[in-house]
Amino acid sequence: MPIKKILRILIATVLILLVPFVAMQFTGEVSWSVLDFVAAGVLLSGTGFAYEWLASRAVTTWHKLAVGLAVGTALLLVWLNLAVGIIGAENNPANLMYLGVLAVGIIGAIFGRFEARGMVRALLATAAAHAVVAVVTLVAGFSVGSGVIQTLVLDSFFVLLWVAAGLLFRNASEPLRAE
Repeated sequence: MPIKKILRILIATVLILLVPFVAMQFTGEVSWSVLDFVAAGVLLSGTGFAYEWLASRAVTTWHKLAVGLAVGTALLLVWLNLAVGIIGAENNPANLMYLGVLAVGIIGAIFGRFEARGMVRALLATAAAHAVVAVVTLVAGFSVGSGVIQTLVLDSFFVLLWVAAGLLFRNASEPLRAE
């Protein structure tokens, strides 16, 4: 990866991390530890590097959009889980089920060789895995304290994001038609 792209990712990460750092100077509502900044820095820069690596393999704009949506959705899922938790608080062990959702996506992407057609299947399987987590959460009563409706709405939102990314990859995998 060219040094210019690496620097761009690192500078973007620092700029994003400046937001909570500056907020901490003006309010007690934002209280990040050094570990919080390190974890956020690793997540943000890791997402940037993953996007750059995957997008460099993309041929079409659809493919790049699909990569961005898939990687962004994964980042949002991890960030929410670490920050506040989707099922109850961030320390609720039921939130670990979402690691399985990400594992389905990663394993599917590897088996699909990160190619558009394989990514369609991987992301639709990821959406299905996320839906299964929502059903398990509902049936097992994990989200009773945190609000069943809120958890289901949030899970539905993520399922839609995974499906949308899969559909974008489907668009990217179709051969271009002569007009």
